Amino acid sequence: MLIARENSLLLIVDIQEKLAPAIHDADTVAANSARLLRASAQLAVPAFVSEQYVRGLGPSLAAIREAAGHACFFEKMHFSCAAEPGALDLLRAANRRQIILTGTETHICVLQTACGLLEAGFQVFLVADASSSRTPASRAAAVERLRTLGAQVVTTEMVLFEWLHRAGTDEFRALLPLIK
Repeated sequence: MLIARENSLLLIVDIQEKLAPAIHDADTVAANSARLLRASAQLAVPAFVSEQYVRGLGPSLAAIREAAGHACFFEKMHFSCAAEPGALDLLRAANRRQIILTGTETHICVLQTACGLLEAGFQVFLVADASSSRTPASRAAAVERLRTLGAQVVTTEMVLFEWLHRAGTDEFRALLPLIK
């Protein structure tokens, strides 16, 4: 199945100041998540950003905060966004069934969030080039596990082009700077 922008939302998980330096390929994760945030704003796709224990891990990276002007931020203490009181209600209120998921760490917070979202009946699309862990092995194990549990594994450009659906439109031209 393809991602439909009118039926999807974006969820960025815990790309935070004090955690990012330890994450493998953190710059790519942040840049691709920011690209998705900018595209979601231009295409009216609801966006949400979680922050794990801000007092200890700091706020989201500046690149995420700058790209997320339209996004709804929420703090959490549970590793899974789905386990955090009120978070599932917040996501359900968007009335979208497909969740585009990025963030850190893939084998902890992203994995547990995806599992909870799948159990809650959402379709989960893990953006592989916008998710990572401290080690590549932990990330790879999480991606493999999520794929077997029913999450679709996609890339940033797959999401962008599926949201756009066709070339030659004003929206396509507006998003070209995010693609090139």
